[in-house]
Amino acid sequence: MADYACTVDKATLETALPGPAAPAAPAPALTLPHAGVVAGDPLAGNSVSTVDATANAGASATRPLVRGKWHKNDMPRERLIEEGPGVLSDTEMIVLVLGSGLPGHDVFNVARTLLERFGSMRAMLDATYSDFDGLRGIGPAKKAQLLAIMEMARRSLVDRMRGRSLMNSPEAVQDYLRLRIGGKTQEVFVSLFLDARHRLIRVEESARGTLTRMAVYPREIVRRALSLNAASLIVAHNHPSGAVQPSASDCRLTHTLREALALIDVQLIDHLVIGADCTYSFARAGWP
Repeated sequence: MADYACTVDKATLETALPGPAAPAAPAPALTLPHAGVVAGDPLAGNSVSTVDATANAGASATRPLVRGKWHKNDMPRERLIEEGPGVLSDTEMIVLVLGSGLPGHDVFNVARTLLERFGSMRAMLDATYSDFDGLRGIGPAKKAQLLAIMEMARRSLVDRMRGRSLMNSPEAVQDYLRLRIGGKTQEVFVSLFLDARHRLIRVEESARGTLTRMAVYPREIVRRALSLNAASLIVAHNHPSGAVQPSASDCRLTHTLREALALIDVQLIDHLVIGADCTYSFARAGWP
């Protein structure tokens, strides 16, 4: 686990168009398991290319091609409108975001390549612009689209936390933190500064480390709490390994930070250890 710099200066305390597809097979009753649409608008059903069944897992029952087109209820856009986004596979969701592939690239293949690169939709949320480098069919515009959608998800969770007491919204806090740092490959320490009614003032990254080491300075967090006129804090860091059981240094840091904040009459509400799928709460566990 991470090592922390827990020294406290008490003096300081005081003062983010494809090429034409091959012609559809002439067989009148050809049935393919949710083939991807590639020509023109990939969601409009102009023509098809074969796609493995897993690309559209969970889609509605397969239907034969009608005059070279898929039934409208087999297309991701129409299915989302009719049945809601929950019926779509991860691949279909990415296809809807991308809209179309670059010339010569089947948008369904591009979507599957993205999932193969990152391993999951969750991991894609932590991607940077350069993480999409080398992916065929993903140019600057598509990179920007994907990063914008991811940032919208993060900001929507921040909006959920604003204007309400976070003491009454622990699930929203944990959802946001898992989205922001749960999938990071290095340790990141974030601080949520709150007012006297436990409403969010600001979220800031207080430290960033490597896979196994991160230095967190309580005096810097204390100084920032003073400058923001915060009355309380929630702090959190991730464990890239996925295990959320705190280390001895995690416990020492928590103890030191609580004491340091108490000197300036600021309450540490909780210290959360974030994994990809679960969370450890020092407050719920009775503190170190």
